[in-house]
This record gives sequence, structure tokens and C-alpha cells, in this order.
Amino acid sequence: MRKWTILKAAVAGLAFYGAMATASYAADIVGLITKTEGNPFFVKMREGAQAKAKELGLTLQTFAGKFDGDNDSQVAAIENLISAGAKGFAIVPSDSSAIVPTIKKARDAGLLVIVLDTPLDPIDAADATFATDNFKAGELIGQWAKGTLGDKAS
Repeated sequence: MRKWTILKAAVAGLAFYGAMATASYAADIVGLITKTEGNPFFVKMREGAQAKAKELGLTLQTFAGKFDGDNDSQVAAIENLISAGAKGFAIVPSDSSAIVPTIKKARDAGLLVIVLDTPLDPIDAADATFATDNFKAGELIGQWAKGTLGDKAS
């Protein structure tokens, strides 16, 4: 549920940026780039972005890697969005370091870049990042399990 809210916030952020850039944003393009097409998490992310874009009157272009770790497809997607005159995009990067030069190119072209789920390296290469600290989440789950189950957990 939390990631769903984060996605809505990211799309709303892109919409806000587009609205600030022009009085009429009906034709404004925004993008969503995920790691793959088939992962249920990314399917729901795309569906949520499509619904929000429709509600806001934005044109959403979606892209995904052909396989986990497919940085080349993500680079091509960003270059397509730059060429299309997009206002910005949200991305779940496949390679958090290799994508940074292309992210910089997009930002230099004036696109808003929001990173989801997997932070960039360096993290400040994007305008905003919405991600979970999975290590900390694991610690918290362990503490909860220990507190809730006590000796029953062993």
C-alpha cells in the first residue's frame, strides 16, 4: 500500500511540474520506466500511473527493460522521452550507477526525474527518490516477529 501511495505521489509530482511549465498540460508527456514488464509489482505500478495520468489529462509513455538488469533499454527509453519533449519521468533503475549519465542528460534537458524503489548511486543524481531501505525493513520485521512470537518463533 505504501508503494502505491508513493507511485501516486510521483505521478502527481510529474503532473505538477508539467502544470507549472505550461498553462494547458493536456498534451504534456510524462514517462514511467520499470525494470521489466511481467513483475506483478511493476504491472500494478504501470496501471496506477496510467490511471493517474488519464485523470490528470497527461500522455503517459511507459517503457520496461527486456530482462532484469537491462540498462540499455532504459537508456533508450530516456532518450525517447527527451526527444518527445516529455516533462519528466519516474524510473525504477536496473543499474543504479550505469544509468546516471543518461539521467544527467535528461535533467540537463529540463526533465524532472523521480526514482522509485532502487536509489541511484549517487542518490542526488535524481530530483527525488522514493525507496525502501530493505535492510532496515528486515530488521524491523525481525524485531516485530521476536516481540510478537517470542520463543514460539524458534
